[in-house]
Amino acid sequence: MEFAIVADGLTKRFGEFVAVRDVSFEVPKGQFFGLLGPNGAGKTTTIRMLTGVLRPNIGTVSIMGMDMEREPLRAKSSLGVIPEVGNVYPDLTARENLELFGRYYGLSRRTRAERASALLEELGLGGRSDEPIKRFSKGMKQRVSIGCAIIHQPEVLFLDEPTEGLDVQSRRMIVDKVKRMNREGGTVVLTTHNIEEANQLCDRVCIIDHGRVVALDTPGNLRATFEGARSVEVTFDRPVRCEAFFTQCITRVEGKGNTMRFYTSDPDEAIRNIMKVKEEQGLTILSLNTLAPSLEDVFVKLTEMSA
Repeated sequence: MEFAIVADGLTKRFGEFVAVRDVSFEVPKGQFFGLLGPNGAGKTTTIRMLTGVLRPNIGTVSIMGMDMEREPLRAKSSLGVIPEVGNVYPDLTARENLELFGRYYGLSRRTRAERASALLEELGLGGRSDEPIKRFSKGMKQRVSIGCAIIHQPEVLFLDEPTEGLDVQSRRMIVDKVKRMNREGGTVVLTTHNIEEANQLCDRVCIIDHGRVVALDTPGNLRATFEGARSVEVTFDRPVRCEAFFTQCITRVEGKGNTMRFYTSDPDEAIRNIMKVKEEQGLTILSLNTLAPSLEDVFVKLTEMSA
């Protein structure tokens, strides 16, 4: 198997504080890889080491077989980076931004002009390509950032919270473009707080907490590992107090309006308890579903365990 990214024993200190400790993983070519973790977990520091912005105190990074420390220019030329905060030049037009980044990557005048025009059309900015970026919304600026990051057609694309705070249209356009790149063989690394987004997009996820890797697997395998975090979701005909349902088999109850979700290791016993309360309080059940643990449930469980 060929790997697009190899992180081996990455450790990064800032004074006495260890932000990342012995992080290792491999990303095969063409994989959509997720890097998840709570705020301050070490995700962004890890991404900065992987992209050559920071040098690790210990450990090595390889991008498409090139060592980031020994061959930084060659390694960086094979990747694109879309940061959470756009890195475009506000006084330049959208077209000028893309062509400038194309020049950074050594593209010819003709190639960068052709690719800039094509990308701006694809990103829904063709009609505003010659306007200064400072007039654009946050979502439009992020679309330009994507164009700048991929104008050289990188083999590896890093996205650091790319859809945070964006409108629905911009988010969908960005996600669709990245998914298309991945289908065409590109390797994508995504950091996000949106667990559902990671669940839908990623082939494999790495969960980091307190600077360490706490899980590394497919979303499906991680959910299967925590089968004990199953739940029962019930919609009643009227609101009910959560505390009425607590028993040894129901560990947590969440309620919103008439719908309640009961977390349990034993769905059968939980349903028996729910039916008992239903009869006692004269409730009518409108719907009842048993649910497997979500990736968000796994994420919460793992980060609680590592605290």
